[in-house]
Amino acid sequence: MTAQPPSIPPRLTREQYHELGELGLFDGKRVELIRGEIIEMSPINWPHQLGKIKLARVLGLAFAGVGWVNEQGPLATGNSEPQPDVAVIPGRPEDYADHPQLALLVVEVADTTLSDDTTTKAELYATAGIADYWVLDLNGRELHVFRDPQPLPTALDATTYRTHDTFGPADSVSPLAVPNALVLVGDLLP
Repeated sequence: MTAQPPSIPPRLTREQYHELGELGLFDGKRVELIRGEIIEMSPINWPHQLGKIKLARVLGLAFAGVGWVNEQGPLATGNSEPQPDVAVIPGRPEDYADHPQLALLVVEVADTTLSDDTTTKAELYATAGIADYWVLDLNGRELHVFRDPQPLPTALDATTYRTHDTFGPADSVSPLAVPNALVLVGDLLP
């Protein structure tokens, strides 16, 4: 008789998610936990990877001495554990005993996920208190910058960003945590 794989409850805690991972349920898969649900992630194509590499390089310089760049590393936010393409975490990696819960900046690279990144992920990061959230839109060749998270008056436990600005390749933007650093959008695009 073969052992049956464990069943997955409809909504997982982060602890349950990690337990299932330790049992090998996600072996060979790219997944993240979003609001208690396991979401399978698409394969990373080269333009997406190149955008992530360029982001990490530029943001590493901009945040030197302030924070460290975490590429596709988990960010612990309530019952979610997204793996943003790039997150700038305060301090040093050695300062943490578990996955970070706070980021100075979170950036998603969108080639096929723009709608999800500007809605579901934006609400998730706003609810987590991420003050500065960017989406690098590879197809539109622009950078969406979300700031000023505010609770939604009609929804429990939901937050949205009050500002959403869009910048083109010739524009520059400064991260909130390092306002003297200028990031040229064209330097981020593949």
